[in-house]
Amino acid sequence: MEDKQVKKAKLNNNNPNWGKQRATNVTFQAHHVSRNKRGQVVGTRGGFRGCTVWLTGLSGAGKTTVSMALEEYLVCHGIPCYTLDGDNIRQGLNKNLGFSPGDREENIRRIAEVARLFADAGLVCLASFISPYAKDRKNSRSIHERAGLPFFEIFVDAPLYVCESRDVKGLYKKARAGEIKGFTGIDSEYEKPEAPELVLKTDVCSVNECVQQVIELLQERDIVPVDSYAEIKELFVPENKIDLVRADADTLPALEIGKVDMQWVQVLAEGWATPLNGFMREREFLQSLHFGCLLDGGLINLSVPIVLTAMDEDKERLDGCTAFALVYNGRRVAILRNPEFYEHRNEERCARQWGTTCKEHPYIKMVMQSGNWLVGGDLQVLDRIYWNDGLDQYRLTPRELKQKFKAMNADAVFAFQLRNPVHNGHALLMQDTFQQLIERGYRRPVLLLHPLGGWTKDDDVPLIWRMKQHAAVLEEGILKQESTVVAIFPSPMMYAGPTEVQWHCRARMIAGANFYIVGRDPAGMPHPETKKDLYEPTHGAKVLTMAPGLLSLEIVPFRVAAYNKQKKCMDYYDPEKHEDFDFISGTRMRKLAQEGVNPPEGFMAEKAWAVLTEYYKSLEKM
Repeated sequence: MEDKQVKKAKLNNNNPNWGKQRATNVTFQAHHVSRNKRGQVVGTRGGFRGCTVWLTGLSGAGKTTVSMALEEYLVCHGIPCYTLDGDNIRQGLNKNLGFSPGDREENIRRIAEVARLFADAGLVCLASFISPYAKDRKNSRSIHERAGLPFFEIFVDAPLYVCESRDVKGLYKKARAGEIKGFTGIDSEYEKPEAPELVLKTDVCSVNECVQQVIELLQERDIVPVDSYAEIKELFVPENKIDLVRADADTLPALEIGKVDMQWVQVLAEGWATPLNGFMREREFLQSLHFGCLLDGGLINLSVPIVLTAMDEDKERLDGCTAFALVYNGRRVAILRNPEFYEHRNEERCARQWGTTCKEHPYIKMVMQSGNWLVGGDLQVLDRIYWNDGLDQYRLTPRELKQKFKAMNADAVFAFQLRNPVHNGHALLMQDTFQQLIERGYRRPVLLLHPLGGWTKDDDVPLIWRMKQHAAVLEEGILKQESTVVAIFPSPMMYAGPTEVQWHCRARMIAGANFYIVGRDPAGMPHPETKKDLYEPTHGAKVLTMAPGLLSLEIVPFRVAAYNKQKKCMDYYDPEKHEDFDFISGTRMRKLAQEGVNPPEGFMAEKAWAVLTEYYKSLEKM
């Protein structure tokens, strides 16, 4: 009975001091995984990179804009990163806090602790907060310093009048009207950082320039590795040495090269194959052939071997030389120094690069007929390469393209490679990509219309006629001239499908593109014997989304477009309305052009079709 009379004490959750108690009976639990070990598996680049980049400044200064662009850049380059943004945090973790001085202090304290956890996990944590008080920012730094983690304070500095003129959220207007009290910069003080690691002047610098300044800071502090692609490696002889090198070339033994070899010399010289120093040596060749990448100095996508062949007699004559000249059309165009000869196992090369050894494949035929030796070495190219075909003004190098995009204030560059005439289905995809980028917040997307300008098979439309057709498409306003750059990519076409499309993609990445449109059956062709697709048409796009070393590019997948007979225009195919669509193949398009028959209205720009018809008529006169 006595036991039954004992009453249990009731738990009381209404104690007014309950939430004010300090936690005293807690012990820090050490992780079993070290930061170095975590750094080996977080992201695609080894090494611990955990840190916090704290962006502070007035509302409207550009903190969020810079932070989101920086996050995109870092993630695209294989650096794990996450942005903590003021508005986002106040919708969750800190939704119970207001804007009193005490609440603001607690807001920043919580954020600093969360940022420390992100940094300790090996991420670059970007904290984008007004954080108006110097003592709060100092405390945030101390939280990281006690944990042994780097902390970078970045002052996003824009004058108040600039921030007010932006006023994207309309907050300044409300603050001036007295609808918001305690608004930083109006009736609440912002304490400027006295010694930040970096100051970003967003009133005079573009978003891309600001991002680059932060990247340079992080590179200096060994957070972000210097990218192998960052510096384009051109192989032209410097002007101050050209006379000396040219005189040297005149005294050296020589190797005659053909037109396709010369096109590869141009590719190397202009930096499209950065970081190659010249034609591949055996180690580079094996890495490219077996792994699709260069492995020395980081993983670098290079899916096609860039090699120079030599006959038995050339090898016998030149092996042992410290250098020899390359001669094209009787002119010495380059020097190959410290050459390395190694066996050209052409059948094995074809089997791995093309997935077939069919000798009727046009590029495989050239490989099988070439020499028994490959020769690599360091290339010195004597002059800029011109073809004097009226198109040299379009042959912009990667460096020149980057400069052009910068002059256009481009904040996104999307590339479209083609070896065929542009019809309105292609244009639809490019127009749609432009609009998607605008909706994602980009202000000045630029299209790089980049036709392949090297060797192509005999039944492809020649470059000169393709360029005329592209000009007609622009002239008719199908694509916007003011936001389009037309240039020529100097590479030969290999018709190696998904293997080659990686090369096409990474070359545009070198030139500054950060979006790449991939079409149906890129770099493909019918099998020379069976006439079926040599490669599965969707594999090119699928491979690009998985390919190593292409992280700084976002792949824009191809959507099937066909002629909509009801709308009388090219439209995205709807399987539920199959009967409304007409699929006009390249073969049918060529037949119509050859016969001088106009295609359905809306299939291709009128002037562009006229160019194509003119080309096929010119063949009849030959």
